[in-house]
Amino acid sequence: MTTLLWIILGIIALVIIWLIGVYNGLIKLKNRTDEAWSDIDVQLKRRYNLIPNLVETVKGYAAHEKEVFTKVTEARTQAMGATTPQEKGQAENMLSQTLKSLFAVAENYPQLRASENFAKLQDELSDTENKIQAARRFYNGNVRDFNIKIEVFPNNLVAGMLNFKKYDFFQVENEEERKNVEVKF
Repeated sequence: MTTLLWIILGIIALVIIWLIGVYNGLIKLKNRTDEAWSDIDVQLKRRYNLIPNLVETVKGYAAHEKEVFTKVTEARTQAMGATTPQEKGQAENMLSQTLKSLFAVAENYPQLRASENFAKLQDELSDTENKIQAARRFYNGNVRDFNIKIEVFPNNLVAGMLNFKKYDFFQVENEEERKNVEVKF
């Protein structure tokens, strides 16, 4: 009888240890994913802070391009107000498109392209875009790992009981950005 009791207690102890391990693993992955999202947010804020300076620089040379400036400002405001990764992704895609139109306007003004301030802002924005891409890849990798962890058996039983939810990927939904770039000489 005592042997059976020890076996049952051993099995209960193993189950408890396993549950603690699964829970701690889920919490660790959740926190890493939240941290990765925070990294994206930091880079997006940096981008948002660069945009007004860029717009003001272009305005000085191309004052009659008000529609472009308005679109960039509206897209920036919408992107800053987005909260979920899906909303952020859509807003960021719109902002990227409006920034492309701003740079297209800048192409028409050789003095602007030669401006040291404009070149510096353009380089900083390019660097920020690269950092956003890296942060997005890091975030999406963490989202993948977390989502796999909560979906596999038997972890899915624990995750379901503890109300862990899947994270959304932060991805490009703009078909224009998925197309190959056409280079003509």
